[in-house]
Amino acid sequence: MDLSGKVAVVTGAGRGLGRAYAEALAAAGAAVVVNDVDADAAAQVVEAITGDGGRARSVVAPVGSAEVADRLVATAVKEFGRLDVMVTNAGILRDRVLWKMSDDDFDAVIDVHLRGTFTCARAAAIRMREQGSGGRLILISSPAGQRGNFGQTNYAAAKAGIVAMARTWALELARANITVNAVVPVAATEMTKTIPVFAPIIEESERTGKPFPGWLRRDEGLGTVEDVAGLVVFLASDASSEVTGQAIGIGGDRLALWSHPGEKAVAFADGGWTAGTIAASWQSGVGADPETYGIPAPKVPASDVQGV
Repeated sequence: MDLSGKVAVVTGAGRGLGRAYAEALAAAGAAVVVNDVDADAAAQVVEAITGDGGRARSVVAPVGSAEVADRLVATAVKEFGRLDVMVTNAGILRDRVLWKMSDDDFDAVIDVHLRGTFTCARAAAIRMREQGSGGRLILISSPAGQRGNFGQTNYAAAKAGIVAMARTWALELARANITVNAVVPVAATEMTKTIPVFAPIIEESERTGKPFPGWLRRDEGLGTVEDVAGLVVFLASDASSEVTGQAIGIGGDRLALWSHPGEKAVAFADGGWTAGTIAASWQSGVGADPETYGIPAPKVPASDVQGV
């Protein structure tokens, strides 16, 4: 995939998935603005990219404010002449169950994930529309936003909102030839290391270089951060010009298209519904096959149980 001549911004690119996205975009030929709150981490990514013959600059700042978003876009234009791709990856975690989550826990996560995605995408869209040659907004979501996850009220809400924004912006920016998609990644990161069933496998792989077992890569769709980066490169390329408004999952050996919410079951009552008629018909009517909620627990093959 050739991204020569394209310029990308990747937020939260100092480590993990963000770094993988930035390095993959650069390897495909794009110039990259590397954003992170950790100056040393951002500098290391820039050094890695330029050391391989690529072009990169860093902007050390927390996303969320309009000022930082404008600075990211301005840096891309000043250093490389234009902006073609915005990848909104930056995020933080403040996990608590509902009754223990503070206002600050909630606001901090929403500010970085949801507001940060909004401000960066808005700044990018303004520039791309001025350029008149289209562009790509690639928004990073999560399975938690699609299904919910215990202890992640703030994170799941933000990630669900990001997918909703992708669908909305795909409509609004279509005439400007700007595509907008949400990526739903699953990879071995510091966060997935906290999941008990995954932790020993990830730690063993890091220690020995042993690849993840096939069931983990296929059934759970969990692999390395590099496994996810190919989707971001594809969505940044001309090959994805007809792909917009989608939520696309990737991880390990698995690539998936998430469905959009829709009516699963419908019933009608002449004159409308009362609480009593709903109660009388619920279990045999629209509520006969309720939706699941929460991310399903991993299914470990019996042969691997002892090693997990």
